[in-house]
Amino acid sequence: MDLLHASLSTILSAPLLAQQTAFLLDGATGILLGVVISCLLIATGAGQILRRQPDSSVNPAIVQAFIRRVRAWWLMTAILAVTFTIPSPVATVVLFFLISFWALREFITLTPTRLGDHRTLFWVFFVLTPAQYVLVAMGQSQYELFSILIPVYGFLFIAARIAVAGDYKRFLERIAKIQAGLYICVYSLSYAPALLYLTDWTDPEYSTKSTAGLLFYFLLIAQLSDLLHFVCSRLLGKNVIAPNINASRTWEGFFAGTGVTAVVGAMLSLTGATPFNPWQSAVMSIVIAVMGAAGSMAMSAIKRDRGVQDYGTLVEGHAGVLDRIDAICFAAPVFFHLTRYYFTTASG
Repeated sequence: MDLLHASLSTILSAPLLAQQTAFLLDGATGILLGVVISCLLIATGAGQILRRQPDSSVNPAIVQAFIRRVRAWWLMTAILAVTFTIPSPVATVVLFFLISFWALREFITLTPTRLGDHRTLFWVFFVLTPAQYVLVAMGQSQYELFSILIPVYGFLFIAARIAVAGDYKRFLERIAKIQAGLYICVYSLSYAPALLYLTDWTDPEYSTKSTAGLLFYFLLIAQLSDLLHFVCSRLLGKNVIAPNINASRTWEGFFAGTGVTAVVGAMLSLTGATPFNPWQSAVMSIVIAVMGAAGSMAMSAIKRDRGVQDYGTLVEGHAGVLDRIDAICFAAPVFFHLTRYYFTTASG
């Protein structure tokens, strides 16, 4: 109880309250949000035009998939815009906690568990997952702890707790499944809201910038690269990367989508919502695109292994939450550490 009280006191301390305005949508982030909404309006209109032209040369299935993805984008943009208008980063952290909780539920549902695993799962869902996001909400002062809580203490606890239950059948397989779900759905995703607390911008040029813009930029690039990989693979693809894993992902689509993402990322840097110059933003966009593609392929492999098409049915057009955030989960830790290193070297 004392630890919980101390944690809550740290989260709601006066220094954090004094910094809350830094997490509101500033002018640069507002411009970025306006660009996204404009692009969504154009994409929505284009999708409706293509759908109403039966003689179009574009495959109707591709058009429908495109429209569903745009609808999912509308939903995500609306939710993020609302959380960004609340004068505290804690609201966004809570949002990502709920997303992690639901995604982990989807993942565990696909991985059969035994009776001896149920108490371990209770600790995973109701102790480790909230603890990870509490540490994130405490800011960079707890970086060392939230960066190792799950991959060190959490993983050791899961193995020990299942062993204590006394059920040794498929022991390694069972702990690996739970650890993989916790790592992907909770630990990796928690690095996205952690971007809100990268406030060590000693350069006066960035001292008043909103870290909400940094998070919004990351999510935009991650989702845009996923869409571009899909579209480019459909329009240009000939050589499938891994036919047994995902027949819609091609090398042509990967390189073309990543290239276009880099160009868009360089252009977005001109809005001032990020601390990167155009070429740095282009490199960051390539990293996000590559890691996002790796995440999509890895999660597709898990679905093929479990013999399912989708992880759930919550988000229209993308079935489950985990289907929608797989690229974000893999790209978030890498982008966070590269950005943190950039701030460290820029201020050094």
